[in-house]
Amino acid sequence: MTTRKIRSINKSQPTIEGAGVHLKRAFGYSEVPQYDPFLMLDDFHTSQPAEYLPGFPWHPHRGIETITYILQGLVEHGDSMGNQGRIGPGDVQWMTAGSGIIHQEMPQKSPTGTMWGFQFWANLPASQKMMPPRYRDVKAADIPSVTLDSGATVKIISGALSGVRGPVQDIVIDPEFLDVSVPASRTFAHQVKAGHTVFAYVLEGSGYFDEGRDAFGHKGFGAGWSDLSQDCRCGAESIVLYDKKGDQILVTTQEEPLRFLLVSGRPLGEPVAWRGPIVMNTQEELRVAFEEFQAGTFIKTPKKAIR
Repeated sequence: MTTRKIRSINKSQPTIEGAGVHLKRAFGYSEVPQYDPFLMLDDFHTSQPAEYLPGFPWHPHRGIETITYILQGLVEHGDSMGNQGRIGPGDVQWMTAGSGIIHQEMPQKSPTGTMWGFQFWANLPASQKMMPPRYRDVKAADIPSVTLDSGATVKIISGALSGVRGPVQDIVIDPEFLDVSVPASRTFAHQVKAGHTVFAYVLEGSGYFDEGRDAFGHKGFGAGWSDLSQDCRCGAESIVLYDKKGDQILVTTQEEPLRFLLVSGRPLGEPVAWRGPIVMNTQEELRVAFEEFQAGTFIKTPKKAIR
């Protein structure tokens, strides 16, 4: 097996979205197309209710999929098709906006005060940007977990590992979405699909994502003028993007355990026209989408088609 090398490592950056939600953005608009088919990853983690309760009131999406994963707290959601529900610790909502949907995601005050969750956007190919919308609400109890010989524990949301498949299947970009916990002083080896974009986002602890442990072998380290360290361990809120070559990744821990999200998908290699919550292939398609939203003709699919 050939182990993938790291292309870049970056830290998520503070920003404010929605009606005033404080979050950290791992990547977004300025990184297109490096993460193709993925467009954005946001980490909202705070113990200050005022920083998450404003939420994300009614807004449209078209041309993408939005994936929300909650570790702590509760989020209520609803949409223009009549769907509504609540996702809590360990739950996932995988929404395919397709031809168009209007929805809201409103965090509720957590019993502990802490809200911790993630949302990332996945692009849809031109041929399926106008597909009928659909929801997949997945409860924590329905997400399988496997423990490997290395001692690593992996929750499988999408994709397969050790013969176990995650509950989110039949997705256009053929994604893999894993929540990986590696004990101290262990190595996690994982096979990835040829040509797929692969990235890891560190939740807790630290570890080496580079087999050679070479701080000068990729972008990301030493960005500050006073950074004289040659250590290339990645800690919380680091985003690791791998090169396309290679069929496995290796992640090694030392004195502390590590938890990270591992995400991969098939690149689309198509033009991206992106404005706000809508992502199409051309500026003309964007213009049409916004004009339809203003005219009240944005929604194309009746309720019964997505129930």
